[in-house]
Amino acid sequence: MWALVEYKGFQFYVKEGQDIVVPFVHDIEEKEIEIDRVLMLRKDDRTVVGTPYVKGAKVKAKVLEHIKLPKITVFKYKAKKNYRRKLGHRQKATRIKILQIKS
Repeated sequence: MWALVEYKGFQFYVKEGQDIVVPFVHDIEEKEIEIDRVLMLRKDDRTVVGTPYVKGAKVKAKVLEHIKLPKITVFKYKAKKNYRRKLGHRQKATRIKILQIKS
């Protein structure tokens, strides 16, 4: 069984028992969360496509840890003006584990 879910503006293809990295979630570690925006659901040989979401379908997940993604370098310059700025940052993210997909 797998599902296509929308979470924090991004779409994720998830299966039970899978770990995924999502944008930062302000919940504490080990807390269970529920995702109710399921776009598509596949169970055995049956596929259900939502309009836009599948009614009654939910995905239970557990927050594992908060992490930082690799550094992103931002470089700005203006040609022939001797203007250069090099900045960077590390985006915060959260690793979650998919516990159960309910249809």
